[in-house]
Amino acid sequence: MPTNKRESLIFTIIMCFCMVLWMSVYNVARVHGWTFNLQTIADAWLGFPPAYIVAMLLDILAASRFAKWFAFRFLVVPGVSPRSATVLAISTMMVFPMVLFMSLYGAVEAFTHVGDPAMILPTWISNIPWNFVAALPWNLLVAGPLSRYLFRRAFPEGTILSEPLTV
Repeated sequence: MPTNKRESLIFTIIMCFCMVLWMSVYNVARVHGWTFNLQTIADAWLGFPPAYIVAMLLDILAASRFAKWFAFRFLVVPGVSPRSATVLAISTMMVFPMVLFMSLYGAVEAFTHVGDPAMILPTWISNIPWNFVAALPWNLLVAGPLSRYLFRRAFPEGTILSEPLTV
């Protein structure tokens, strides 16, 4: 787990990359009748950059704050609960706002292709359960562990300073 704001930003960059890339491929495949081929990957990759930027902003500005608030208020006790319980609680709570927000993003993005604004609300509502079912296990079983592993391999505990060095 990150221990300061710099580590949190770096970890968020890695985690968002893993989550948005997978969810982009998943949603493109779902919209195209569950076909998984090179065209699915190409379409997902083309939609990835704006989705990644939106996800990063949502994560930093809203979702992580909500997840930590909820987890520490209702699920774990800081300094008392095991680290694994804290990681699990925060990771799980991140999925709820991100699925809500990114499902809305996907519905609005689909509107730009379809052109019918009346379809935004039903598309958003119908996407939420599909995205939740894919995002929660992916977050807990693949993206979270992979992101933590990559983060700690690149930045061992205590190697990122919370304050810049002054020379």
